[in-house]
Amino acid sequence: MSDDRIRRIVIVGGGTAGWMAAATFAKLLTTDYCAITLVESDAIGTVGVGEATIPQMATFNRMLGIDEAEFLRETQGSFKLGIEFVDWTRIGHRYFHPFGSYGINMNGISFHAYWLRLHALGEAPTIEPWSLQAMASEQGKFMRPIDAGNSPLSDIAYAYHFDAGLYARYLRRYAEARGVVRHEGRIERVELRREDGFVEAVTLADGQRIEGDLFIDCSGFRGLLIEQTLGAKFVDWSHWLPCDRAVAVPCAGTEAMAPFTRSTARRAGWQWRIPLQHRIGNGHVFSSAHMSDDEATAILLANLDGEPLAEPRFVPFRTGHRDAMWIKNCVAIGLSSGFLEPLESTSIWLIQSGLSRLMAMFPDRRFRSAEIERYNRILSTEYAEIRDFIILHYHATERDDSEFWRHCRTMAVPERLAEKMRVFRTHGRTFRENEELFNDTSWFAVMNGQGMRAESHDPIAGTLSLDETRARLAHIRDAIGKSADYMPTHRAFLEAYCGAG
Repeated sequence: MSDDRIRRIVIVGGGTAGWMAAATFAKLLTTDYCAITLVESDAIGTVGVGEATIPQMATFNRMLGIDEAEFLRETQGSFKLGIEFVDWTRIGHRYFHPFGSYGINMNGISFHAYWLRLHALGEAPTIEPWSLQAMASEQGKFMRPIDAGNSPLSDIAYAYHFDAGLYARYLRRYAEARGVVRHEGRIERVELRREDGFVEAVTLADGQRIEGDLFIDCSGFRGLLIEQTLGAKFVDWSHWLPCDRAVAVPCAGTEAMAPFTRSTARRAGWQWRIPLQHRIGNGHVFSSAHMSDDEATAILLANLDGEPLAEPRFVPFRTGHRDAMWIKNCVAIGLSSGFLEPLESTSIWLIQSGLSRLMAMFPDRRFRSAEIERYNRILSTEYAEIRDFIILHYHATERDDSEFWRHCRTMAVPERLAEKMRVFRTHGRTFRENEELFNDTSWFAVMNGQGMRAESHDPIAGTLSLDETRARLAHIRDAIGKSADYMPTHRAFLEAYCGAG
């Protein structure tokens, strides 16, 4: 083993990002390879991002060897089949962005093309009946996939809702049981090596000095190491995504536990609803240039399912990312690397992605520039790709009932997004570019759901006769409908699977 190997990792900050990092290193590196230390202060609160996730979250838990039923019990979690968008296209309209696919592809082209062909004839008003996730969500149903041959029940994509604070505590127990050492205390000073400007140590308020070879900045928005110490700049995207504040409050739950996240557009932003076993998470993301804190809070409190369980909490933010997320021997993970509003539940994915790519290019103590530059390029690209998908929700809208929505629908958008929109408007085609997070189904769901219209459909769909197209789509729709009918309710499945109350 090389003498240049990393021997000491210091994670600055806890919360979801810090303990995900600690658990990852403890599992994949082990403390036999290097010492893993996490420093956090109980006096410093965490934002608690990521109560709703995307399907890739299950991959992270499996990597750690976490039992899914135990995880759901410990975090008061529930299942998620997608996101319902209410009032985004226009007031009174709703659509569903599902996990999984619509129908099945045929003759080498997307199912969307065949649906568009019938839709243009007035025979398929909405696409939701060809999504098992959408149909199950409409009925409040859920189950994990089973071995059922060609049935849609064999392939059910899903994610989770969970209490972010409980998840961080769960991962803390996991990490500490595997040798991670936690230090309680506020960091008073960060020391840099004189010869090269690398981070050498952090000193706590009680005088304790903690040295490291690799530092992971999980200090949240303030970026204690990556920005305040090493000088990373912030790439600000607020001209495309003007929301800059959120107010959050939990409320009492309801008997019918929906297996999906709901996002409802408001006059200057949107409101989330995330159902957990023991409560519902709610928040109002808004633009402070278009709405006051008092008005945003009043809108949130007037649209809860039950009694508030805490005082409303405000979270100011900037949308964008650090121009470098890895500098010298410091890697920023989570909010210290950047922030994209939680409209498509990508906060935890960006933590997961950062950790995965760090492990793929894990350094030794020479910290070669080629690996650092590649890491920064890939993560910056990923942020931009997700940014464009989120901008789409705001820009492709018919709403003009407020200054906020008039700005969003008329603003110039990044060229990459503009090209995707132009391509869709010709033949309704959507594509997943390279390794981007969101696939063609996601792009189609939002473009179609937000009211964008294609001039025509993929001409290759004409290789099937209209009668054959009708017959095949009817068969698929029937199979999906019967599958949704077969599924138990979400609450019943949770009670049987993990003993949810």
